[in-house]
Amino acid sequence: MLIALEDLDRDTVVGAFAALEAELFGKGAWSENAIRQELDAPARTYVFDVDDATKTIRGYAGFWYDGDDAELMTIGVDKAHQRQGIAAALLGRLLQDAERQGARRMLLEVRVDNDPAIALYQRFGFTVMGRRKRYYQPEGIDAYTMSVDIQPHVMGFQASDGDADGTNHQHETINHDNEGAAQ
Repeated sequence: MLIALEDLDRDTVVGAFAALEAELFGKGAWSENAIRQELDAPARTYVFDVDDATKTIRGYAGFWYDGDDAELMTIGVDKAHQRQGIAAALLGRLLQDAERQGARRMLLEVRVDNDPAIALYQRFGFTVMGRRKRYYQPEGIDAYTMSVDIQPHVMGFQASDGDADGTNHQHETINHDNEGAAQ
C-alpha cells in the first residue's frame, strides 16, 4: 500500500528509510541526519510502500518540485521485495503527484550500470539527456541524466478556428466543371 509521508510516523520512517538506504546503496547511502534534512526540506513529496500485513516499509521514493520541474531525489525497494512492481507503483504515484503540482517534466540521475532502474524509467517514457562523469561517489560511477515530459508544452504557434482578425471566413473552392460555383 502506498502511503504519503504526512500519514506516517516520521521517526519510524527515518529509521526504516536509513536501513533501506544502507542495504541498497552501501557507502553512498544517506545518513539518518541527511534523510531528516531531506524530508524536512521545502517542496518535497515522498511516498512509501508499506506492507499491509507487517506494516513495514518496503520501498520509498521522493521528488523535489522547483515550480517548473520535478527532480526525482531517490527511489529504493527492499532487496527482498524487488521485481514485484513496487518501484513502478512508487514512480507512477510520483509522476501523478508531480503532475498535480504543475510540474512540466521530471528529471533524474541513474547509475549507468543500473540496468533494471534504467529499464523501469524507460517504460515510463524517460529518455537519456546526457551523462555525468564520476557522479556517484565514493565509487566514481557515471550517471545518466534522464527526463520525461509530464505536461504538454507548446512550441511555436497554436492553430485557431478563426482568421487573424478574429473572424471566421469561409473560403470557396472552385469547381472547374461549373465555373464560379462554390462548393
